[in-house]
Amino acid sequence: MTIQPTLLMIADIAGYTRFMKFHYMSLVHAQEIVAKLLEAIIDAAPGMRLAKLEGDAAFFYLPSQSDGSFGAAIVATQAAAIYRAFHACAADLRSNTLCPCDGCTQAGDLKIKLVGHVGAVAVQKVKRMTELAGVDVIVVHRMLKNAVPLSEYLLVTKPVYEMLDAPTRERASNVNLEMDDLGSAQGYYVDLHDCADALPTVAKLPVHARLGRHLKLICRSVPYILGLKKPCVAFRNVPGAVAA
Repeated sequence: MTIQPTLLMIADIAGYTRFMKFHYMSLVHAQEIVAKLLEAIIDAAPGMRLAKLEGDAAFFYLPSQSDGSFGAAIVATQAAAIYRAFHACAADLRSNTLCPCDGCTQAGDLKIKLVGHVGAVAVQKVKRMTELAGVDVIVVHRMLKNAVPLSEYLLVTKPVYEMLDAPTRERASNVNLEMDDLGSAQGYYVDLHDCADALPTVAKLPVHARLGRHLKLICRSVPYILGLKKPCVAFRNVPGAVAA
């Protein structure tokens, strides 16, 4: 087990509770949609290491360099890339679906929220799993419950704020973070829309391509329809997550 300064970031898919109306087939398809969105988020953050998936959120970490520092603009760069990849994937899923269920038609309504913190973290290998421990791991998860008045944002603590590039710091607003059992801390948030370039235009796929996607979705849904599998309940209620 090693303890060192570590950058922690959680990418949380917001709006999932409203997105799901608990119709059985919508739940099955929504689970597929969230899985694809999480894949897009992970692929967009090659500069971070994936600690684990937590329901509809991805928990990333990055140990500091040997001198205790982190790469310049790593937070702003990764946040912008995640935002763009998430919305490109969501728009594609919504525009190219042939399924009329709530889960598929409302995919484009989902939002992305990012929280970031730096602290002393114990990293331990348990077989093939990487476990992160320490108070600062709890802090970054408690940050998901906050009073930020935006639907999509990057929220960071002071150590991460000081790592941001000058334009991002200038756009940041203050917010007091009240965290259960941990007291209060100063937070800073920025609108993710202001951190990224214009989102790419979504290409409408040919009918045969959309039909192929739809057939694959139906095939993956068959085990659930037959009762051989059940949708993952973790997607319905993620501890520490905030319904939007």
